[in-house]
Amino acid sequence: MSEATAQATRAKKRSTIGWLRLPLIVTYAFLYIPIAVLVVMSFNASKTPFVWQGFSTRWYGELVNNELIREGFINTMIVAISATILATILGTLLAIGVARYFRSAIVEAYSLTPAIIPDLALAIGLLAFFSLIGVTLSLFSVLLSHVVFGMAFVAAVVIARLGQTDASLEEASRDLGAGATTTFFKITLPSLAPGIIAGALLVFTLSLDEFVIAFFTNGPSTPTLPIVIYSMVRFGVTPEINALAAILLLVSFTIVLSAQRITRLTDAV
Repeated sequence: MSEATAQATRAKKRSTIGWLRLPLIVTYAFLYIPIAVLVVMSFNASKTPFVWQGFSTRWYGELVNNELIREGFINTMIVAISATILATILGTLLAIGVARYFRSAIVEAYSLTPAIIPDLALAIGLLAFFSLIGVTLSLFSVLLSHVVFGMAFVAAVVIARLGQTDASLEEASRDLGAGATTTFFKITLPSLAPGIIAGALLVFTLSLDEFVIAFFTNGPSTPTLPIVIYSMVRFGVTPEINALAAILLLVSFTIVLSAQRITRLTDAV
């Protein structure tokens, strides 16, 4: 093949790759340009949320002074942290039970159902269940609801991690005289740590901004932050909402990056 032909072939490949990159670029632009606009407008000095009139951090200060937002934030953090702890423990045990003892595709499918069915269907079902057993709607009912779907997400992640671990290590531990509890804490749990951490951070992120289930299962006196935001945006988007959304984005990105970093460090160990 001559040099000219080789250069023409390389140029054709570069042109093809360029066209293949176009859908990716368009998709990223569609996803992230609105987010970038929201973050920029959160520093807008104007009371009109989408008319730029200069740089200001005023609206972040307004968030601190807004009692309704503070209350919603506290309620959300109570639910998110509690749901993360409970869902991580129960979801991990569920995953081990399904993967190590039941080993049934049907059982696994049913255990992951809360993570798959639409939020609206799950919210209506939980509301009906709480009404049937006489549970008063409050932060407690929201917490139980978040634990239900959080368990399924943790179980899904941990089951995937179990598929990458060597079960013979547990058998060797038992053959060497270690009991079931010792094997669990010294062999099983450390090998599952990356999946458990990833599942816990996923549950926390989902619980932090979950709206539909909280809206159906919460009482009127304990609104979570997404419900507070919904009540505010019904009358129009304000600069405070932009600032709050920017903070939530920062928290979400931080959690994702932390999960990746912790998972790499745990795998390295």
